[in-house]
Amino acid sequence: MTAAAEELHLTQSALSHSMRKLEDQLGVKLWHRDGRSLRPTQAGEHLLSTANRLLPQFQHAEKQLKQFARGERGTLRIGMECYPCYQWLQKITAPYLRAWPTVDFEVKQEFQFGGIGALFAHDIDLLVTPDPLRKKGLHFEPVFDYEQVLVVGDDHPLRDAEHIIPRQLGDEVLFTYPVSRDRLDIYTHFLTPTGRTVRQQKVVETTELMLQMVACGRGVAALPRWLVEEYAEEYYVHPVRLGAKGVQKQIHLGVRKGDLEVDYLNAFMELARGYHEKA
Repeated sequence: MTAAAEELHLTQSALSHSMRKLEDQLGVKLWHRDGRSLRPTQAGEHLLSTANRLLPQFQHAEKQLKQFARGERGTLRIGMECYPCYQWLQKITAPYLRAWPTVDFEVKQEFQFGGIGALFAHDIDLLVTPDPLRKKGLHFEPVFDYEQVLVVGDDHPLRDAEHIIPRQLGDEVLFTYPVSRDRLDIYTHFLTPTGRTVRQQKVVETTELMLQMVACGRGVAALPRWLVEEYAEEYYVHPVRLGAKGVQKQIHLGVRKGDLEVDYLNAFMELARGYHEKA
């Protein structure tokens, strides 16, 4: 309580009085008092959870109003829900920043694989994801088609295969990003439906290190074909189709439906569509 009072530039007694007044007004206890310690009641936990959702929205609104006062347009906060999407995002970012110099631009890495909640909480304004979840109040739009492929090194026996089948990966070491298997396409769309798996799965944090490991013959990986082709000459790696029909995916942009009329957000989506058409 004392630390909170200092943060609010109040005396401890004034803050304690305000808390008692709030409890009287609500007709419910918000704290359990245990000596000099405080811990929230069930009602207090609910209030805290609500505050944690609302306060970021107030902070964002205050920041935007200050930007308007300085003649700026606002902030576009993008959340990323897939690792390879960063390489794709870089192709959109440069022309967008040139076209909208008065818009602040942020990429939120901490919302990887939890972006839907971040959208609803107004912690981000736009979500880049290959796996959209259709929720009321959200709009998702596919902006880029790609194929997920197996990545092998120069000397790998599968290098020249037209495609592979799941059992051919039974003795392989598979390098993946640090996410759960139910978010990895090579499992959900290729291995798991047939009851197959790999000999070992190893987590790698970055795309570059993953490709270096593959190039040195330490194992294989699964990445978008366009990304593998960009790095192929640098790392001496090759894409191989997963199954006869391949694993087809899309990058989606997700926004709150109420923000669809925001001009600088719409401009980013338009650029993304344009890049898709050029690709």
